Amino acid sequence: MMKKITRNEVMPLTAEQLDYIQSFFITLSSAQLIWISGYLWGLTNVVVSDKITDISKNAKTADVCFNKKITLISASQTGNARQLAEQLRDDINLVNLDVVLFNAGDYKFKQIYKETLLIIITSTYGEGEPPEEAVALYKYLFSNRAVRMENTHFAVFSFGDQSYEYFAKAGKDFDCRLEELGAHRLCDRVDVDVDFKEAANIWRKKIVLLLKNKIMTATSIFNQSNNICGIKRVNHVIYNKECPLVAHVLTRQKITSRNSLKDVHHLEIDITDSNLHYQPGDSLGVWYENDVDLINELLELLNLNGTEQVKIKEKLISLREALVKYYELTHNTPVFVKNIATIAQDKMLIDLCNNQEKLNKFILNTPIIDMMHRVSITITPQNLLQILCPMKPRFYSISSAQSEVGEEVHITVSVVRYTTNERFRTGGASGYLVDRIQENDEIRIFVEANNNFRLPKSPNVPVIMIGAGTGIAPFRAFMQQRSVDAASGKNWLFFGNLRFTDDFLYQIEWQRYFRDGLLTKIDTAWSRDQHDKIYVQNKLLTNSVALWSWIQEGAHIYVCGDAKNMARDVDKALVILTCKHGGMNVDKANEFWHEMRMQHRYQRDIY
Repeated sequence: MMKKITRNEVMPLTAEQLDYIQSFFITLSSAQLIWISGYLWGLTNVVVSDKITDISKNAKTADVCFNKKITLISASQTGNARQLAEQLRDDINLVNLDVVLFNAGDYKFKQIYKETLLIIITSTYGEGEPPEEAVALYKYLFSNRAVRMENTHFAVFSFGDQSYEYFAKAGKDFDCRLEELGAHRLCDRVDVDVDFKEAANIWRKKIVLLLKNKIMTATSIFNQSNNICGIKRVNHVIYNKECPLVAHVLTRQKITSRNSLKDVHHLEIDITDSNLHYQPGDSLGVWYENDVDLINELLELLNLNGTEQVKIKEKLISLREALVKYYELTHNTPVFVKNIATIAQDKMLIDLCNNQEKLNKFILNTPIIDMMHRVSITITPQNLLQILCPMKPRFYSISSAQSEVGEEVHITVSVVRYTTNERFRTGGASGYLVDRIQENDEIRIFVEANNNFRLPKSPNVPVIMIGAGTGIAPFRAFMQQRSVDAASGKNWLFFGNLRFTDDFLYQIEWQRYFRDGLLTKIDTAWSRDQHDKIYVQNKLLTNSVALWSWIQEGAHIYVCGDAKNMARDVDKALVILTCKHGGMNVDKANEFWHEMRMQHRYQRDIY
């Protein structure tokens, strides 16, 4: 007896799937249809074990592609690229896919590696150059800072004019560079001349079909990988002082003028694929390495050559390696002075050790190496390590918001430079970060969370930032975060340094924030630009009426910088203006600020 065949057994496709296949097939040539038929036959003859292997191999890609957002970037010079991008956006919306259109100038280009479906429509300007609005994106992609893009599928449509030597070069460059970074083409690049409408219309239809297919396939593979493999990836990597991340320096830039008395640098560090996370207000711990020239100078004074074997944590290494990575050689300590005084039986040092005030002053002004020039001792390598202090990481306020810069972390470093006994010296960590480590070099870092220096939970709350020198660093991170959050709360910066022309750190960024309205007020104090020195605390008192008004509105106040002078003087100024405008005596005013601390409305990051 013949079995009755149902419709679903004859055509096990939904009406939507059938429509999709038919709409796709009409775009193919006879040769392409023949190839597709063979391809499909091959798929149906793959054994189940191979299928499972392929699915698990592709699980990571499928997981990323399951993000259905399509990013469309237009880089236009005369408007053609923008018009085509808008048409394509509308086409994609019609098939209920999620697309976001950006002008290249508005796109946060450091995030491009996170895109899974990327379409670039660009014109070419001048002698093969990208349009002005795409210059930043173009330069970033062709820099050594560009991140690999293996999880990205892309397509490029390139406008040009064949009467020019470099026809459609910007689009060709984008296309080739994305491939070099590991991204995968959805289809071949299309280059068009001034007569482009027909080619553009065909390309639009093709792109929509390809995007639909890519998202449907990714969704299917994602579901199969979950059902067959049951894979769940969890990254529990935690970096800390004992287990730092080995990252790489991306770039370093001096941000004070050549005439400044300070040498301040902005550093950007690559943390791609590390799963290292931080928040505005956190600090970056840096394990530095001692200067080789300083080590050689010390070894020569002690008649040692550095190849001697020493034991550290039950491990034998050379004395030189131990001095490079594990021991403090710049910052002097009372314990070290007392040990050297005992070994050398040096009367001057012994007398110092009996007078704490003089000892403290000596330590402050005399680095270890300069003290060793004053004495003559004989000491074994292992005993030397026993009296040296173990190296400690240095901490720098993070000057970036991860939501803005992505897989990077930025710090602001002021180099310690000084001369003692006619010898030029630099700080251990700051000299390492600015003078010795180079771009692309490895650096050991970790994040030190600072939950007592956090932006308000509500983006509507006003923020007052008070900083001097490199104390401006966390406030740069604050503003980046407030910008990303589109925070409506007011922002007021008080910044102090030596001179306006030499020491206005991140000046262009602050002026842009002010121009764009994100930074509501900015007051600067330049201590050396006039006869009478002006500091941030003076500016607080000058603006005390407005400050008190902001405080009454619920503003959060943040202070970052020198603890000994600046932070203390800011405290005094805040108490004075509270007495004046709050109608309180000194005790009540101090109590008011104590309560502000308890409410986390007055937070300080001082050093």
